[in-house]
Amino acid sequence: MIFPSDGRRLVIYVIYDRRGEVDDYVLHALAGMRDHAAHILAVVNGSLTADARRRLEPLCDDILVRDNVGFDIWAHKEALGHVGSALDEFDEVLLTNDTWFGPVKPYGPVFGRMDVIDADFWGMTDHAREEPNPFTGEGVLPYHLQSFWIAVRRTMFTSERWERYWRDLPQMPSYFDAVLKHETVFTETFVQAGFRSAVAYASSDYPTDHPALFNPTLLIDDGCPLVKRRPFFHWPPFLDRHAVIGRTVLERVASEGYPTALILNNLARTVPPKVINTNLAMLEVLPRSAVTASENLSSLRVLVVIHATSAEAVAPLLERLSWFPTTVHVIVTTSDAGLVPAVEPLLAAQGAHLSSAEVRVVPSVDGRDMSAFLIGCRDELLSSTFDVFVKLHDRVPSRRGRTVAEYFRRYTRDNLIGSPEYIANLLGLFVREPGLGAVFPPVIQAGYATVGAGWSWYRGAAHDMADRLGIRVPLDGVTPLAPLGGMWVGRPAALRPYLSARWTYRDFRDRSAEKVPDLQRLLERLVSAAAGEEGMHCRTVLDGEHASSTHLSLEYKLDQLAVNLPGYPVEQIQFLHRAGWIGTAGAVAFFRMYMKTNHNEVVRKLDPVMQPVGRGARAVLRTAKEGVAKGRRIITGGRS
Repeated sequence: MIFPSDGRRLVIYVIYDRRGEVDDYVLHALAGMRDHAAHILAVVNGSLTADARRRLEPLCDDILVRDNVGFDIWAHKEALGHVGSALDEFDEVLLTNDTWFGPVKPYGPVFGRMDVIDADFWGMTDHAREEPNPFTGEGVLPYHLQSFWIAVRRTMFTSERWERYWRDLPQMPSYFDAVLKHETVFTETFVQAGFRSAVAYASSDYPTDHPALFNPTLLIDDGCPLVKRRPFFHWPPFLDRHAVIGRTVLERVASEGYPTALILNNLARTVPPKVINTNLAMLEVLPRSAVTASENLSSLRVLVVIHATSAEAVAPLLERLSWFPTTVHVIVTTSDAGLVPAVEPLLAAQGAHLSSAEVRVVPSVDGRDMSAFLIGCRDELLSSTFDVFVKLHDRVPSRRGRTVAEYFRRYTRDNLIGSPEYIANLLGLFVREPGLGAVFPPVIQAGYATVGAGWSWYRGAAHDMADRLGIRVPLDGVTPLAPLGGMWVGRPAALRPYLSARWTYRDFRDRSAEKVPDLQRLLERLVSAAAGEEGMHCRTVLDGEHASSTHLSLEYKLDQLAVNLPGYPVEQIQFLHRAGWIGTAGAVAFFRMYMKTNHNEVVRKLDPVMQPVGRGARAVLRTAKEGVAKGRRIITGGRS
């Protein structure tokens, strides 16, 4: 069937947002589709706030809110039931969803090209046949149109086979069910029933079986009006394996005039921060000797908050205030009132570089610089006075050797306030990107073993704190994207989840003896997630010197770690994840890793039994060790 020149198209567009809101990229996509649809039905999985409904209503003709079950497929099923007999009024039904950004290029040329093709159903993109099936490891993944965009014409949606397909649609409790029970069988089912399929951008015309994921820029070059979200949020090692660089895709999308702020806003709210930072290559290497930022910084209103523990330690930071390209408001916080007479002259020496300055004594040492910042400067952060804050402190690690402590000092300062030119380049990022929430150096490498253990014992507490603060951004899985060390540059608006809580200094008291995580370190680890909740993304920054040493150090360490592992990094990582925790590398740990790697099904079945047995065995061993140690103390008279 050819789509009639006066044909009517029904668009069924599925939306899911865990907050019940509607992102701007969805509104943009629907607005562009308005001229190509006689009727737009928006189907919301889950809930819809009153404000979201108000924003959505002008762009669609009907809204259906349903329980979030069965993914997009069951949403389409319920939508078809909702339309009912009125479906006969249309010549084509487009089943689509919010898993793509567009229009990157106009929809019109694609509709025009596909309208004249004699077909019963068509898709935007397809996926080639694959053997074995990558989802099951066996059998065949059949050729199929990808389900995020399938248009079905009257000859098919009025057929008995169409009615039977949706009537017998199985339940889909998981994403894999949605893929294996619908997406990969839909095309084959209807082709075998005699219906003709077509595709706008065939995988056979591209160098991979899955161009929507692996070749998005080539699709855009050929006129594809949309780009899938997945190249931006998929597991970074997998994208690395296929050289899919999200930053390149984003720049290509921007070159077509698409407002990429919509993409960044959505990703910040829905994707773990470190995944975005990695996939979009959001590490900026900023020059220290030349200003490359072309933005006008003179009107930027900057608040600098510096926590001082001694006049000698804070003096080098105060000297750098003259490096800012605009006058700044400065608050020096301290819990030592005796520092005030020593610090005030240092501030006064900065003269015209400061629009205002004060030394503010906070009443408690609990929480150190974080409590002084969030409580002692709360009024300034909540006001609309400042565009950007710069949070600094003069402390260095007390439990590290001198060389490590000195490198920490250099690393954190050089990569935030390293020179007048560097500061101008960093602040230029905030002028250029209204959605930028925070900037800070990546996790320090030299002298630290943070990689792989950045959450430390804070991860569980971080989930609880996120729930308390209303942060629904997914948290990073291993090491969070965070200003570990407590210094960063950001927008006050990105702190809203923190500032909505009325913290007290008592909240920040040391409770390590009670095995309660340190609130200061906990909040450091949630900075990016807090910004993401406000729809703001984060960037990491380094100067050339530190970028060089960090990259080469990481490259060498990864080389050494990978020497005994086969395959690409993604395969090496998957192997190690299957093997599990190595512990102290004893015989029991290696046996467990062997079993998990080679006989995982056996381990999975025995795990409910073995876990309590293992806990009991460990308890017996601990008791035995304590008994031996006690006996030795008695024999030696307590001498160590």
